[in-house]
Amino acid sequence: MSFLSTRRTGRRAARRFTGRDLAVIGMLLGIPVLLDVVVVWGPTLASVVLSFTGWDGIGDIKWVGTRNYENLFTNYPQFWPAARHNLLWLAFLGLVAAPFGLLLAVLIDRGVRFSRFYQSTLYMPVVLSLAVVGFIAQLVFSRDQGALNAVLGDTDSPTDWLGDPDLNIWMVLLAAAWRHTGYVMILYLAGLKAVDPSLKEAAAIDGAGEAQTFFRVVLPTLRPVNVIVGVITVIESLRAFDIVYAVNHGRNGLELLSVLVTDNIIGEASRIGFGSAIAVVLLVVSLGFVATYLVQELRGEKNR
Repeated sequence: MSFLSTRRTGRRAARRFTGRDLAVIGMLLGIPVLLDVVVVWGPTLASVVLSFTGWDGIGDIKWVGTRNYENLFTNYPQFWPAARHNLLWLAFLGLVAAPFGLLLAVLIDRGVRFSRFYQSTLYMPVVLSLAVVGFIAQLVFSRDQGALNAVLGDTDSPTDWLGDPDLNIWMVLLAAAWRHTGYVMILYLAGLKAVDPSLKEAAAIDGAGEAQTFFRVVLPTLRPVNVIVGVITVIESLRAFDIVYAVNHGRNGLELLSVLVTDNIIGEASRIGFGSAIAVVLLVVSLGFVATYLVQELRGEKNR
């Protein structure tokens, strides 16, 4: 019996795929790969190549070398404020919105009254697009008809929350953080539900307080969630576009790199080569964060 079963196993292992099997595998693997190449990597490589050219989208493509990058870093005054604003988005979402989302998750996980209501209410902004959040921000922070000035009773000389370049970036960041906090809260809630209760009990037996238990026991077990939150925060801060475009088209203190890319490629100037150079800078910054994340993950796997 063992000899027959061995022969049958060998026949099964030696069975080749039929033409139909190969066709199905080719469709399941080939179509996603083709879409990925056409939609993602194709335009990415095209942007890298076009960043070294001068092209308006209609005429001949002229090779200009690194002239676009030289003009970008030296003769384009909107670039550095936009880069600073992107970094400010990253710092605000990473150091304010994400920790606040963690705090809300911890409070809800402790079983406060009406936790279901709080969870649903705080998560509701996540289902809205950033463009809709931008329109809501206009209703709240508008100078003449905004809800904030009406609540403050500031009618004689109302504050221009969205028109003042020293204030509007912070108002938009608050609106973006309102949406980002709910997303982070849900991720941490899922992670907290997966923490082994025996770890908390062991820490309590050893005499650890609630704060010590959280920072020394619970938070280290949330490392996978922390990584996910970090990646999402970087993506949100670098791809931010629609909320500032809905407020004032990304101008007057709300400049972002993504807005500069759009203005140069599809704007009146139609400087596709120059806009591609800005996109490549944004790509390099994104790859820098991705490479750092991969290096940290590989080091963490070796240390385990």
